[in-house]
Amino acid sequence: MKTWRVAVIALSFLLLSGCLVTFREPLPASDPAPKGLLGKWTSTNAWGEPMNLELTRTGDNRYQAVSYFRAKPKEREAYPFTVSRHGNRWYLSAKVPAQFGGHFTIAGFELTDKQELVVYNLDLEQINQAMGQNVLSGEGFQTDDGDGVLVNTAMDQVFAYLDNPANSDVFVEAVRYQRQTKAK
Repeated sequence: MKTWRVAVIALSFLLLSGCLVTFREPLPASDPAPKGLLGKWTSTNAWGEPMNLELTRTGDNRYQAVSYFRAKPKEREAYPFTVSRHGNRWYLSAKVPAQFGGHFTIAGFELTDKQELVVYNLDLEQINQAMGQNVLSGEGFQTDDGDGVLVNTAMDQVFAYLDNPANSDVFVEAVRYQRQTKAK
């Protein structure tokens, strides 16, 4: 569980209630990260622990997030991810650990004028509602940490749904990072 908790903090992919929205395919590595995304970030997690996040480039349009607790800087977890821009939104995608299905998750993010990185998760309830309305298709699954859903709709249809301003409530703010200043 500790590894997954760090993964949650690193990319904030697990929804706030322990629910998870996954996809069969990752975002393609076709877009470069927006200016200002890469670098060092800091935040405090839901348990009040200070965290650091380092985002770096690992290849052509491929990136890595390294997360660690400030109190334990040698205990680091690394997660590869890709980014994509659709409409006015930026998305990131990463592989989910095998115990949670081993598929991929998608989160939204934005860089604010206040030097913040804000990450948004997909709301499981809203995704389930879209599936009930046959806008998206998929299947539910259970983990020890909560419910999840594997969306199997084609990605162009998924992004048509996500990019629609009428569906803006499908995003829930998961974490807010601040640009890390020089170490004290």
